[in-house]
Amino acid sequence: MPTTVGKVKQKILLVEDDFNLGFVIQDLLKMDGYQVVLAKDGKEGLQRFHELDFHLCLLDVMLPKKDGFSLAEDIRKVNDTVPIVFLTAKGMTEDKVKGFKIGADDYITKPFENEEFLLRIKAILKRMKVGSTESKNDFEIGNFTFNAQNLELTIGTETTKLTRKEAALLKLLCENVDQVIEREIIANMVWGDDSYFVGRSMDVFITRLRKYLREDPSVAITNIHGVGFRLESGAGTS
Repeated sequence: MPTTVGKVKQKILLVEDDFNLGFVIQDLLKMDGYQVVLAKDGKEGLQRFHELDFHLCLLDVMLPKKDGFSLAEDIRKVNDTVPIVFLTAKGMTEDKVKGFKIGADDYITKPFENEEFLLRIKAILKRMKVGSTESKNDFEIGNFTFNAQNLELTIGTETTKLTRKEAALLKLLCENVDQVIEREIIANMVWGDDSYFVGRSMDVFITRLRKYLREDPSVAITNIHGVGFRLESGAGTS
């Protein structure tokens, strides 16, 4: 029977670098009624996590570009509620301890029995009482209103149409208002890469957003030198 919340299928992010195993797990979950997004490495997984909204993250530990533990740590920096389940061929106790310290909800060792695997996924989702997969797209930033879906930033009667990258960056800042978001996290979530050139591009986009937001002096994007950025709003967001 399809596993849904109302009429919306529960959405799972699966990050697995083994091509064949990834598709096997994806098909298994799909047959049980889940919507599954498959990423092949840790950096792609982090970008997909920012682009879409998930009920659960299923992460292999041994991943290229960014391992599962590092990916989970990055996810927890911006979201402390989404369930995280580690998949690994290892059965070492220290790995499990590390995973749980990061904030994992479960730890499944490969190979696994299909029925047990699906029951554990179902149990975690039921325990979390996960609701609709739709995330917030409307934000208030001081005197501005920002609609991330429509890419529109409005103050008074003036509306600025943002690019998709500008909107993705501003949404990430709004979702973590008054919190410092590390440059690496922003780069990987918005651009899918944290190279030097992406870092320079990020600075350009931050400058653009500051220009758009300067109509309200209570709003600021502060640069925390050597760390990242923080969106500050005297009126907060809602």
